[in-house]
Amino acid sequence: MAFGIAQLAKAKAFRISPNDTNYFAILFDHTTDQIDNIFVIEIFRPGGATPPNEHAIAHEFFHVLHGEGLASCDGRTVPIRKGDSLLLHPGSEHVIENTGAGKLYTLTVMTPNEGFAELIRGGEPVELDAEDLRVLQGHQA
Repeated sequence: MAFGIAQLAKAKAFRISPNDTNYFAILFDHTTDQIDNIFVIEIFRPGGATPPNEHAIAHEFFHVLHGEGLASCDGRTVPIRKGDSLLLHPGSEHVIENTGAGKLYTLTVMTPNEGFAELIRGGEPVELDAEDLRVLQGHQA
């Protein structure tokens, strides 16, 4: 295959655990594209955050598409908002938190996958709502 196309309206979305405040719309991963990394849109509800986590061998990249929040890594916290990018190196403990009034949307890439796609796909399916689709298609929320 020379290239892949992800249609957000048809993207599979999952929440890793039932109480999680963020969920993922999978764009590309090994299951769909036979690649060694994963590309997702990560969506954080207001007040939502990732649990503190780190990756042994993977780099994780976040690009903020919409909203605002805080990124904490190895004891340092910085504000993030639309247009900001963040690259986390292996072994860096980090948290991404939505501090805005609406949802926070990031393009999140993990390379290599390090089991992230399997973790996401093993979660519970969720539907992208109308707000999610508007933002992801470049319209105002």
